[in-house]
This record gives sequence, C-alpha cells and structure tokens, in this order.
Amino acid sequence: MPHGIVSGVVFALTPTVLLGVIFWFIMRAIIRADRTERAAYTKIEAEERARFERERGITTTAPTSAE
Repeated sequence: MPHGIVSGVVFALTPTVLLGVIFWFIMRAIIRADRTERAAYTKIEAEERARFERERGITTTAPTSAE
C-alpha cells in the first residue's frame, strides 16, 4: 500500500487507465474488422454482379437510396 500522495494517486488511477487502454484497443480492433469486412463484401458483390451480367447479358444498376 502506497504511503505518499503521489504514489496514492498513481495507485488509484492505474486500474482505470489500464482498463481504458484495453477498451480502446478492443474497440479499435472491432472497427477495423468491420471496415475490412465491408470492403471485402463490396468487392465480392461487385465481382458477382459482373459475373451475372456476363452470363446473362443483362445490365443491372446499383440500388439507390430511397429518400
């Protein structure tokens, strides 16, 4: 157990700071994984649309947002 004021403050804040850093790394990993998954899905979808158009000879358009 710390006996000084500074060491007491450090002792009290260390768990909070460490949990904050761990939380930040986890959230960063989740956001990066989501971003790469969306990019991969978009690429696969574009390839499938191109293959469908080549096989069927049909030109499709991307869906537009309904406003």
